Amino acid sequence: MYYKICTGLPLVLFLGIGVYAQEGIHLMNARVFDGMDVHFGWSVVTKGNEIIYAGPAKPKGSYHEELDLSGHTLLPGLIEGHSHLFLHPYNETTWNDQVLKESYAERTVRAVNHANATLMAGFTTVRDLGTEGADYLDVGLRDAINKGLMAGPKMLVAGKAIVATGSYGPKGFAPHVGVPLGAEAADGVDLIRVTRDQIGHGVDVIKVYADYRWGLMGEAAPTFSISELKSIVETAHASGRQVVAHASSKEGMRRAILAGVTTIEHGDAADREIYDLMVAHDVALCPTLAAGDAIMQYRGWNKMSDSIPERIILKKKSFADALQSGVTICAGGDVGVFPHGENVRELEMMVDYGMSELEVLRSVTSTNARVFDMPDLGKIQSGFQADLIAVQGNPDTNISALRHVNVVMRQGKMYKSDLTSQH
Repeated sequence: MYYKICTGLPLVLFLGIGVYAQEGIHLMNARVFDGMDVHFGWSVVTKGNEIIYAGPAKPKGSYHEELDLSGHTLLPGLIEGHSHLFLHPYNETTWNDQVLKESYAERTVRAVNHANATLMAGFTTVRDLGTEGADYLDVGLRDAINKGLMAGPKMLVAGKAIVATGSYGPKGFAPHVGVPLGAEAADGVDLIRVTRDQIGHGVDVIKVYADYRWGLMGEAAPTFSISELKSIVETAHASGRQVVAHASSKEGMRRAILAGVTTIEHGDAADREIYDLMVAHDVALCPTLAAGDAIMQYRGWNKMSDSIPERIILKKKSFADALQSGVTICAGGDVGVFPHGENVRELEMMVDYGMSELEVLRSVTSTNARVFDMPDLGKIQSGFQADLIAVQGNPDTNISALRHVNVVMRQGKMYKSDLTSQH
């Protein structure tokens, strides 16, 4: 029997369940990127939420479903390294107004839609690095997805994020006016209590702003001492959690690296000295190229006709230095600054800035899985979770092929299929 599975079904969106039973699905005739390399004509078999076979020969046995992937590339589900599901593009609504004027109900509804758009774009896992004023709503969203109440990616959440007193926004109000912050302020010994409190609220990762735009001229400057950052890292590590650091200034990065964070987010002013330090301390970079590019366009830059702004020139050089240094590069675009579902923008820019397509594919699958400590994701091999996508064409030679996602499977459940299957 043959039939076509349509996308966009309300059942998929609101119940988050598979369209059909998932026992013994055979994905055949595919080019397979297994998280490291490309193979031709492989078969992949899933059972329940697990991959039970991946290899060149069709395994013996019968299957509940068979899906012919001729003309497609099968990949591990993509992993978004830096997302904000509770934000939407700043050219729609400014960051200040999102934090101050949008209700928790509105922000949650938006986040539900963003989660679905992310999954349909082939990103089956996201590291969501801060709700930006929406308290611990990301913990609830993660749990709702895990319970099957809605369709969405696996989420690693950071809750409120931690900032130094006086550094973060919203700002610009009279001294007598109190406004909620987009993150949680703490200093000194109180950082241990706040870190523990965030852990107690169920976050998966601790995010800290190691610097922020509070210098004399509005430039990025360090916010915490190394000892303060170490207190956060030691507390988080004791619970088995990683710490990620927003850091754009060279000194902010240096302090965060020496304190033992897992990743540096943004890293705009990094140079070879900083990258060498990152390599020595096994700290990865999440460069968020697409966010800076989007912000410059919101400020009036026309990419098609205007000269390249200095900020973009410096970011390209910094990224080139990262490639030459051998620092581990994660894929994460700071999506939310630009539209959810457009996550591939970051991957296209990584290629445009000098990274090979194959290395970008590794970054967004196996590298992210390794750095984020998810040992059963990011590869197509027996025993790994059945998080899989199929795209038209060859993303290892044209990264934009990732925009043409025809199959999305998460934990063995088929959330999207535009192909004809047999059973």
